[in-house]
Amino acid sequence: MMNLLERVRIVLCRPSHPGNIGSAARAMRTMGLVDLRLVAPLRYPAPEAEWLASGATDVLGAARVQATLVEAIGDCVAAFAFSARPREWSPHSFGVRDAAPAALARTADGPVAFVFGNESAGLTNDEMFACQTLVHIPADPAYTSLNLAQAVQVACYELRMALGAVVPSMRSEKLATTADLEGLYAHLEQAASATGFMAPGSKLRERWRRLFSRVPAFEREEVNILRGLLKALQKRQ
Repeated sequence: MMNLLERVRIVLCRPSHPGNIGSAARAMRTMGLVDLRLVAPLRYPAPEAEWLASGATDVLGAARVQATLVEAIGDCVAAFAFSARPREWSPHSFGVRDAAPAALARTADGPVAFVFGNESAGLTNDEMFACQTLVHIPADPAYTSLNLAQAVQVACYELRMALGAVVPSMRSEKLATTADLEGLYAHLEQAASATGFMAPGSKLRERWRRLFSRVPAFEREEVNILRGLLKALQKRQ
């Protein structure tokens, strides 16, 4: 049987404290997750990471460091951005308890990513819009800030608890990856700019990402159809 949890990737964007990296690895290992990616960590490797991993050396040792979030999630069929702050132009939003089974259900089609931001500032808007779903962890409205490793622990726990209720569906068509969607967004921007449809300072980038985030799952062929249409229209200019 497929190990669904092993197909869920935890991505830490620009973590500043190596201790949080180690604690996140420990949080993952206790719940059965093993795929950790670090995007431009401020200081890593570092002894503090090993100390706080507390035996989860397999997860920490296999962690991959990557320069950008796009690289870290490019092969994923879905990416879930965690944020405590509501965003005006956010993708489709879930609570973590609903996001966990939704993520596991997608693992039959490929890896999925849970993406966490920097300890002090969280995810940037660009990082958030590189994902298709915004996830929040319910907390006291007067104090919603969770430590990075604590947030990872809550997310991994919810994934573990959702395991028994999820039956992944096998699709006949391949799903579009995050990299496929990024190619579509870039093509849309190119076409909109070339035709003068997108004015400088326009919110169109955010709006079409938000629009497409409402689609549960794009097939790769569907993305190719949209890009083929854009290409044909560009040729007629």
